Amino acid sequence: MTFDLQALVARMEGHGRLLGLQYRAHGDDWAELAIPYDPRQIGQVDSGVLASGPILTIMDVATSAAVWLKRGAFLPHATLDMRVDYLRPATPGKTVIGRGECYRLTRSIGFVRGQAHDGDPDDPIAHVAGTFMTTADIS
Repeated sequence: MTFDLQALVARMEGHGRLLGLQYRAHGDDWAELAIPYDPRQIGQVDSGVLASGPILTIMDVATSAAVWLKRGAFLPHATLDMRVDYLRPATPGKTVIGRGECYRLTRSIGFVRGQAHDGDPDDPIAHVAGTFMTTADIS
């Protein structure tokens, strides 16, 4: 079974749909998604800054999708570790873009990294690094 990221995001339910997660682009080992600014996701009411949860979510989904893209198939897996280094707050009113890359695969582990920004990849909001593990039979 091949993995169609654009179709998956279009059919997304639950948390991803509530956040308004959108497909932007992908390659053989990377995925780029977006979350449009939504006042319901503000973490600091006085400043209008987006909460950290939506940023973690977009990065978890983008890096997870990067693993599926590199494998060439949707296999169930779990986030083993996801380190997020927040570098600055997201700019109020701007869409957050998350790009995840799977840079190494073993039989059961996908190693990922990525960044979130709000329009300028050279001025990131956050960097992430993590691992995903599958127990699926990869014969």
